[in-house]
Amino acid sequence: MSNLTPELEKERVKICKVAKDVGLDFFETVFEIITYDQINQFAAYGGFPVRYPHWKFGMEYEHLSKSYEYGLSKIYEMVINTDPCYAYLMEGNLLMDQKLVMAHVYGHCDFFKNNVWFGKTNRKMMDQMANHATRIRRYMDRVGYDVVEEFIDTCLSLENLIDRYLPYYEKSSVVTKPVEDTTRDESDRGLLKVHRPYMRDYINPPEFIQEQRKKHQDMLAAKRSKFPQQPEKDILNFLIHYAPLEDWQQDVLSIIRDEAYYFSPQGMTKTMNEGWASYWHSKLMTEKILNDSEIIDFADHHSGTMAMAPNGYNPYKVGIELFRDIEYRWNKGQFGREWEECDDIRERKNWDKKTGIGKEKIFEVRKFYNDVTFVDEFLTEDFCIRNKLFVYKFNKRTNKFEVDTRDFRAIKAKLLFHMTNFGQPIIRIEDANFENRGELLLTHLHEGIDLQPDFMNETLKNVQKIWNRPVNLITSMENDGYLYRYDGKELQNHKLTQLPQKKEKE
Repeated sequence: MSNLTPELEKERVKICKVAKDVGLDFFETVFEIITYDQINQFAAYGGFPVRYPHWKFGMEYEHLSKSYEYGLSKIYEMVINTDPCYAYLMEGNLLMDQKLVMAHVYGHCDFFKNNVWFGKTNRKMMDQMANHATRIRRYMDRVGYDVVEEFIDTCLSLENLIDRYLPYYEKSSVVTKPVEDTTRDESDRGLLKVHRPYMRDYINPPEFIQEQRKKHQDMLAAKRSKFPQQPEKDILNFLIHYAPLEDWQQDVLSIIRDEAYYFSPQGMTKTMNEGWASYWHSKLMTEKILNDSEIIDFADHHSGTMAMAPNGYNPYKVGIELFRDIEYRWNKGQFGREWEECDDIRERKNWDKKTGIGKEKIFEVRKFYNDVTFVDEFLTEDFCIRNKLFVYKFNKRTNKFEVDTRDFRAIKAKLLFHMTNFGQPIIRIEDANFENRGELLLTHLHEGIDLQPDFMNETLKNVQKIWNRPVNLITSMENDGYLYRYDGKELQNHKLTQLPQKKEKE
């Protein structure tokens, strides 16, 4: 239920109408006015009024409160991706700010409803969060507050070990099915092909057949004993099913995993989502909503939000400028093979095919892309130059950040690297019965950057706490392959080249 003042309700109705008139399509959106203290509380809870109790939310609340009181930051808007959407306006803000926030929120709500990466989102997450909180409070009453909170600490340190693409493809279960022997072709069993039956015993003598049959059975046995049969990226799900956890621990870990998946699409579309909302608040405010007396305040507050330090990355700024660039290019026909192959600077500068499909294109992009595909497809060299999007590096001699490279491919690669899996390493479970000792073997997909040792060590320790057996990790450090092992007491590392090699079976 909304508690807007009559003046704000009148503006909300007006802004909702102009948002729908330009083609935005959103869930019903409920606005609430709350105090700065309440908005800090909700922000600390990830935007939700109710979450399970944990010290990290209190720490975040203290940080936000102090930052606001000292004038270092201010939360203007907050919106929750549910159906209906809930959005909060802060009590005491200027009317212009409240109108700006409402226009911005309708952009977000349109994105939540229509972007395919939010298609698997639980739209009733408000109720789900309250349910999570109730269950965890019951466990605290039953086994003790400190015990549960300590376990939550461990789970939260591993919450990024999920497969972010899992909700978008079918995967029945992590339970490994027995390997069936479906081999029908003789060559797959190691036998030579025989085209004339009378030559069979000469080409594949009985002792050779026996030897190949044994090899084939050994290979099947090795496959059957491997668990999981395929590398598993959803490590939390694997631990929920196979780690020696008590019932309440399984449930707490599943709560942490559910919430990690809920927030995952927001991380995958941060630049697009903020860019889309900023594009529409800017357009609606300047064309439909603002009166003359509000222009200066709007320009001041909008430019503050869009500011980007030379050594920083602002998703609002990059997102809005990319959407504007796409609309401009598709309105003028600056796309396709003919445009790409044109190397005449004057012709490119005056290029205008009057195609006029910019708006249609940005709505299409809003629907189907995430940050990685958005930047990969639409970030151009011209865009980087116009927006001074270079790679910067801190110079200790001058004590300043300076341009490290203007190379477009390097800039794009760096951006994409930070957006893929949110810039976090991809770790998989390779074997849950490593060396036939029930140990866990993890592998790191090395993509050019080594793991940060302190984070790696703590992750190994916390996985070991849950698996309750030694945990191993294979990765690369300074171009050498290493196996790290934590057995609950000591962390060891071995170069892969110095480990004894398995002998091939005769």
